Formats: sequence, C-alpha cells, structure tokens
Amino acid sequence: PDDPIRHDIGEIIKAGRKSADLTHQLLAFSSRQPLDPEVVDLNEILHDLEKMLGRLIGEDIALEFRLLPTAGKILVDPSQLQQVVVNLVVNARDAMPHGGRLEVEVVDVELDAHYASLHPEVRPGRHTMLAVTDTGTGMTREVLDRMFEPFFTTKESGKGTGLGLSTVYGIVRQSGGSITAESELGRGTVFRIHFPVTDERASPAAAEEAKGVVRGSGEHVLVVEDDPSVRGLLESALPDLGYRASVAADAAEAIGMVEGEGIEPDLVLTDVVLPGMSGAELIERLHRTVPRFEHLFMSGHSDHAILRHDLLQSGRPYVQKPFDLSELATKLSEALHAVR
Repeated sequence: PDDPIRHDIGEIIKAGRKSADLTHQLLAFSSRQPLDPEVVDLNEILHDLEKMLGRLIGEDIALEFRLLPTAGKILVDPSQLQQVVVNLVVNARDAMPHGGRLEVEVVDVELDAHYASLHPEVRPGRHTMLAVTDTGTGMTREVLDRMFEPFFTTKESGKGTGLGLSTVYGIVRQSGGSITAESELGRGTVFRIHFPVTDERASPAAAEEAKGVVRGSGEHVLVVEDDPSVRGLLESALPDLGYRASVAADAAEAIGMVEGEGIEPDLVLTDVVLPGMSGAELIERLHRTVPRFEHLFMSGHSDHAILRHDLLQSGRPYVQKPFDLSELATKLSEALHAVR
C-alpha cells in the first residue's frame, strides 16, 4: 500500500480495463462477442447488482426492485447480462438529471403465436422478462427509431459514445432474447427484455464456483500459448489451483512433448490461434498419440478462426481472455468432469 508506484500501477490497470470494456462493446453490438452462456436466475443477477446500482444512480433517484423468485431460469452469459442491466440503468439515470424513480422488475410471461407474428425475433413460449422503467425525459419517435444504432447519441460531444444501447441490443439478440422500448417525452421510458426460459440445469462446477475457487486434484495440464507473458502466468498459477503444469510455446513444441517425450496430459489448455497450426488441429493431432485427454480452448477475441472451426456453436469447452483465475479454475473443472 505504501509503495510509491502503487498509484501508477492502479491507473495502468484502470486504463487496460477501459480498453477491454470498449473492445467488448464494439464486439457486442456487432454480435461477434464470444458469449459464455450459463443457466442463471435473473433474480440472483439483479440481487448481486443492487448495491452497486444504488451507488451508480445517486441519492436523488429512488430505485425499486420487484423480483420474482419463481421466475424461470434463462441461458445467458452472466457477465454480459450484468452489462445489459448496468447500461440500461446508466441510460435511465442520465434521463433523470433532476431525480426521479427507477424500477427494475422481473416477470414471467407466456408469449403466444400472435405476439411472435408481430415480433419475428421472438419464439412463442414461456419467457422471463426484465423490465427497466424510468420517469425521465423520454424519447421522441425519431430517437426511438435510431436508439440501437452504433454511435448514435443524443448527448453532447464528450458525454457519450453511443455504444450503450447498441451494446445492449447486440448482447440480448446474440443471447436469443428480444428487446423493445416504449417512451413518451416528459413521461419516461420502459425497456422490456424477453429471454426464453430454459429446461437445462446449472452445471455442478458452476454451483461449486459460487462457494469459492474450484481446485484441481493434481491433474496434468499441458498449456499451449504463444504469448510468453500469458504462458508464464499460467505456468505459475496452475499449481496454485491444484494442477501440474507443462507449457509449450506453439503446436510444434506441444507435439514434440507428447509424441517425442511421451508426456500424457489429462487436459490440454490451448489458444485457438497458434503459429502454424490451429488449436483445434493440434487437439486432433495429439489424440492420435494420447486417445484419452480433455481439452479447453482460449482466445482473446472472436477471431475468424473461432467461427471457422465452429467452436462456440458446437459447445466445445472455451474460456475467453482476459479471464481471472477463479473463472479459469471453473472452466478447467467443467472440462475435466464433462459428461461425454
């Protein structure tokens, strides 16, 4: 705490996070953001955000949560859903410069065929709805028609990027949901987001994560990563998470370790894009020598290679960079204990 460079390092970290957030927003509104969907309870997401949102909007806005404990579970990326909620709340706050009332509500709804015929992006059936209602300045029909456009903003220069609502729209649509808005000048705005209810159950590893970091039991992980800093970090961190670690800088080195040196990993943690050979091709090659091992892909962006190999759509184990160690630990556990 007393180190003279601590403040500078804090500013560096802050700047890096801002850059990452902006990149995620750009990817989100173009629906190219890699999502990591889980079965979640919308009520729990909102409960976890409640205190932070209260600080975010200030004391002159009355914030009311109307949750529904019996609401159906939905299949979404929890961190992206949090971003949706925060963006909508910030948008509502900016529309109430002199204070007002903000309501965040969860409702169970059944959307019928007639509703679906009027909204082509919706499938009939049971949905969980998130409604965010404010008593702010409202929007004109012209603004409503353009509000989800990237970089469109009604704020003065320097006060907004125009990415907030377009990011919300991209995340919701990519998550299989739909979003609508109603507004009237001087009478506020309501956003309604419908997510289809899922019959899937939360994975055991996700349940364990809620209790703390999921640790390994001495399994051998082969890391294949061409970035030296990431490779070094994983080599030092994996033992702390309960794993034995071997590292390779590229596919050729990994093949040499398995085929030449005879190591037999329990799991291969590999970047999707590697010099000379993709991560998916590497996994196929290593399976010729070691038929039984699990794998986990990682990547820093929604690269064309991810889409080309259909990794996300096929449900193959995947973790998006940058990740923290608790997230990595959960993903490793899920990959190692997946039911095939």
